[in-house]
Amino acid sequence: MIKELTTSKMNLPVGWEIKTLGEVCSFQGGSQPPKSQFINEKRDGYVRFLQIRDFKSDKNITYIPKSQKNRYCSDDDILLGRYGASVGKVLTNKTGAYNVAILKSIPNEKYLFRRYLFYYFTTKDFQNRLEIVSSRSAQNGFSKSDIFDFPILIPPLPKQKQILATLDKAFAAIEKAKANAEQNLQNAKELFESYLQGVFENRGEDWENVRFENLCKLTRGHNPPKSKFISEPKEGYVRFYQIRDGWADDYAVYVPITPQLHRVEPEEILMVAYRHIGKVFRGVSGAFNVALCKISNKDRKKLDNDYLFYIIPTDIVKGELMKRSERSLIPSMSVKHLKEILIPLPPIKEQKQIVQKLDALSNETKKLEAIYQTKINDLEELKKSVLQKAFSGELKIEKALV
Repeated sequence: MIKELTTSKMNLPVGWEIKTLGEVCSFQGGSQPPKSQFINEKRDGYVRFLQIRDFKSDKNITYIPKSQKNRYCSDDDILLGRYGASVGKVLTNKTGAYNVAILKSIPNEKYLFRRYLFYYFTTKDFQNRLEIVSSRSAQNGFSKSDIFDFPILIPPLPKQKQILATLDKAFAAIEKAKANAEQNLQNAKELFESYLQGVFENRGEDWENVRFENLCKLTRGHNPPKSKFISEPKEGYVRFYQIRDGWADDYAVYVPITPQLHRVEPEEILMVAYRHIGKVFRGVSGAFNVALCKISNKDRKKLDNDYLFYIIPTDIVKGELMKRSERSLIPSMSVKHLKEILIPLPPIKEQKQIVQKLDALSNETKKLEAIYQTKINDLEELKKSVLQKAFSGELKIEKALV
């Protein structure tokens, strides 16, 4: 906090200062040429046009005419996302003209190195302050004047150089450990998926191939107007499930109960039918939208519900659906295609045995995933802790460099 930094100024080493960001850095907003000028191929007299998405991927490269109205950046410039979900994102390593959703920092090199500023922008202190000022805006954004008064600890340049060396070394070690944990996490998931796939491929002689429509009833959802959505439970309303609800419960919405809604009960399976085709979840009660498909087991004596739940994400079902939708720009499943897929079906007793084995392996896999995910989260917290110490004057350089 500003108060904490100001108070701690008395205890700073000789030559260290606390300044405002506006004293040591200026900023330049981007430009927004009309879309009619956009082209997709490089041409003489044109320059790469950078939007937030371009710092993640080069899939949608756009070029615009060179102009004095453009605002340009180079690979070593440090930029910030200004609006919405991108507020505070630290962007770098791109050359071109950048748009209005991006703010370029121009550090005064008399006071600080660019990379020192880069690390400052990633600190919890800066990001928290930015979240507060941006939340006051109707667009959930900020202007350069909003951040001028943010405090920043400025050591002498030689000391900054030592701090940067310390941070670089510490972060390299943390990133290596994180990469190992992420690979182990991926390996655990792939091990289960490989075993799962193998179970259904090693068919017994008494297995049948049965069309999906003969085993299950399929129902796509319904989309009520968003103006009807509310965020709290209410009498006469029901929980409304969307794709994101298969991963998290953070954005629950409720809609009025109407005859048009398609309902789902806990024993039924919801499968994602758009973009992330084949992902499944269950154990929910409410209504669901058109991006989801409800799968209801017609005959529990012939088809075990858990067996059904396990087979949908495999190549037998999901893989076939993806093949049939691969010509679409955004994968989308049709009920017609799902009905036609053949399901390998052993006797019900064997289905239950398969489910027992898969449940046991799934539980072990989830334990491993939890261990690796905890390690990844701990490493992220360690990064934040190191940064916090660096920008509060508490980082012990000598010890960190050992």
